[in-house]
Amino acid sequence: MEKRRFGRTGLWVSVLGFGGAPIGFLKTDRERVSKILSTLLDNGVNLIDTAASYPGSEEMIAETIGSRRDQYVLVSKCGQKVPGVEGTDWSEKLILDSVDRSLRNLKTDRLDVMLLHSCGLEVLERGEAIAALVKARDAGKVRFPGYSGDNEAVAYAATRREIAVVETSISIADQANIEKLLPIAQQNDVGVIAKRPIANAAWKDPSNQPGMYKSYSQPYTERLEKMGLQPADVGYAAADSHAWPEMALRFTLSFPQVSCAIIGTTNPDNVRANLQYAANGALPADAVAKIRAAFKHADPTGAWPGLT
Repeated sequence: MEKRRFGRTGLWVSVLGFGGAPIGFLKTDRERVSKILSTLLDNGVNLIDTAASYPGSEEMIAETIGSRRDQYVLVSKCGQKVPGVEGTDWSEKLILDSVDRSLRNLKTDRLDVMLLHSCGLEVLERGEAIAALVKARDAGKVRFPGYSGDNEAVAYAATRREIAVVETSISIADQANIEKLLPIAQQNDVGVIAKRPIANAAWKDPSNQPGMYKSYSQPYTERLEKMGLQPADVGYAAADSHAWPEMALRFTLSFPQVSCAIIGTTNPDNVRANLQYAANGALPADAVAKIRAAFKHADPTGAWPGLT
């Protein structure tokens, strides 16, 4: 598994990581989660992402791979009200309580990264939320403060000296942050996690999307239709059932400023496929250019924002 430098953290992370939302929201059984996470770790994946607001996700990660804690970079998110914490959204009290809650749920003594979970630009500029993460860092509970979000907010976060890691949407159907964020992240040596790198499989019929993905995928489905893009346009065989997800993941990994692309799944077969796609590396430059051109042709005024 290819590893990339994780900004100024001093860490190196696998280009493929795991996003823990589905195992919480889709109420996945323990045996299946254990198989998924163990397979990923066994194949060199070393970044696991979750959040306080993903019901049961932190606990399931602890139950299944907690004994292998030293083998992965652990990322969680906080900032909004969840059961068991006090205080108003984005306040110091709520954030510090959330950090403690995540440490308990994950059965660990430290979080490698804690991200503010999609607060607006005005919250970041106010400063209390970032300062709370710094306080948790100084207490030894969080190694690196960060931010998860899109557009102007993530671009601003990447300029803050306290923020070492950002997480943002980058995919074939979500390209705004390529220009708005990546150059700033590179300039400030900030590690970048790409979320939704396969655009929530938006090439599928929305009626076949499970649970949470029905609403998440709809905007991407509409964008892909307007782009008129097909995998055959960049060299894939028309009958290749793996063409869409492989093209999507490899597109996201084609940007060297992206440290890691996280994919959430509850299907062990998808895990094995994703490992192979990642092993195939970045797309050729001409394929990336065609995908970028299709996006810009469909959105000539740059009206499509990164989707939080």
